[in-house]
Amino acid sequence: MAEPYAAGDPGRRPRSPRRKAVLVLVWTLIGAVILGGAGLTYLYFRLNGNLTSVDLDAKLGGDRPEDLPGGSTDILVLGSDSRAGENAEYGRDGGGARSDTAMIVHVYEDRKRASVVSIPRDTLVDRPECTRDDGGTAPAAERAMFNESYSVGGPACTVKTVEKMTGVRMDHFVEVDFSGFKRLVDQLGGVEITTRQDIDDPDSRLDLKAGTHTLDGEQALGLVRTRKGVGDGSDLGRIELQQVFVKALVQQVGQVDLLTSPAKLIGLADTATKSITTDDGLGSVGELRRLAESLGDIGPDDMQMVTLPVTYDEQDGNRVVPLEKESAQVWKALREDRAIPESALKDTPGGQGDRDVVAAPPAAPEDLAEVAPRGGAQAATG
Repeated sequence: MAEPYAAGDPGRRPRSPRRKAVLVLVWTLIGAVILGGAGLTYLYFRLNGNLTSVDLDAKLGGDRPEDLPGGSTDILVLGSDSRAGENAEYGRDGGGARSDTAMIVHVYEDRKRASVVSIPRDTLVDRPECTRDDGGTAPAAERAMFNESYSVGGPACTVKTVEKMTGVRMDHFVEVDFSGFKRLVDQLGGVEITTRQDIDDPDSRLDLKAGTHTLDGEQALGLVRTRKGVGDGSDLGRIELQQVFVKALVQQVGQVDLLTSPAKLIGLADTATKSITTDDGLGSVGELRRLAESLGDIGPDDMQMVTLPVTYDEQDGNRVVPLEKESAQVWKALREDRAIPESALKDTPGGQGDRDVVAAPPAAPEDLAEVAPRGGAQAATG
């Protein structure tokens, strides 16, 4: 992970073209919308009208971890497997929506680095009492699957569960659903990855031969959802694919010539704002712009991506439980705005995430997203 530079330090590295493009994208699209004339003002209100937000503070009340001093920011990012509407093709409604993916993004106070901790959906946790969407109360539960918190009480219950697990107060949450994810990838023109093996997983609708592919939205969704196609079929292998795909997606955004295509720019903004649900604190284009501006200096080489240290549950091999000592080290590091120590991740299933990829500046998307042969899914650099 890159070392921070002091403000004004002549040794500070210049922004890469990709980072400049991200900043220009933010200023060109959202800044122009906010400051522009009547037509752009209409577009601003249209984008604002696309957003869905939840009053997290009202739902959670005051029983939350302390909001520690300093300028760090913690964001819970959820990928929802809601079965409603457009997502119905991915399964029956059955037990309701669940958070298929959960990542805690910790942005350090210096705004030059971030740590991303993935929480396996099959992790057994002690879930706190939550308020259901119908206003009723779901009692606290021991050894509950982590992703069930979403079906019990939506994003507020997931945030409450994360805060109980970590002792870290979530400043924001962002949720993207299946159909929104697909549309975003398609708007970008696809994402290029390379696989080292054939992947055939009917459950996630993914059928890829070994080699380099530009995945459309449907295929990209299949890649980040596949469990049986790679590794040992566990959620840990899937998380590594998700982490690697995020890196490839960031790379792809940097390569798409958005700045010379206003129509594509607007299309992406329209798709993105229709695809996400946020807390009220991020529930406007202006607030999203401010957050994006503050993250403009963080690139893939500045991100530490790991998986919560877990071990397989002794009573049920299809579930995992947090390793107490190692997990405590992870959460303590975030609370103290420090890098996650390697001692917390050593020799834990999935604990290393795609650290090797993050540590090396990417030369090409295929170097970022190689899928290991079955028996040990992992990211690899070229």
